[in-house]
Amino acid sequence: MNIHNVGGTPGGLKTFLVGIIMVVVGGYLLLDHVQVHGGYWHSNWFGSGYGTSFGVTLIPLLFGIGLLFANGKSIAGKVLTAGGALVILTGIIANLELHFRRTSLWNVLTMLILIVGGIGLVVRSVMPMEPRARNQPD
Repeated sequence: MNIHNVGGTPGGLKTFLVGIIMVVVGGYLLLDHVQVHGGYWHSNWFGSGYGTSFGVTLIPLLFGIGLLFANGKSIAGKVLTAGGALVILTGIIANLELHFRRTSLWNVLTMLILIVGGIGLVVRSVMPMEPRARNQPD
């Protein structure tokens, strides 16, 4: 096994490393400009209009915890607790709001070019590359 043969093809180690660095830097810059906010859980229960529904998701969790305190081996308590926690976690993830921070076009293009260019270099590095002859000019 030769470390200079990325992906089992001749050449490409430097190209691979530069590509990975570009993808990591571009990805970091892009993700650094994204702000995450929690949204609200909205419902229209029984025609009551606009309201939040987070409290309703606590009911199975609380019943499950109560059953587990009463009987630690209760299957129904375990199912309700796990299901309630899963519903709450799903609701939190489903109600996240992502916003891209205000930035210049130059910054956005730099981020995207780093990511796409890096991916291109990584793909190129796993393809066979012919070694250059030492006496040929660049």
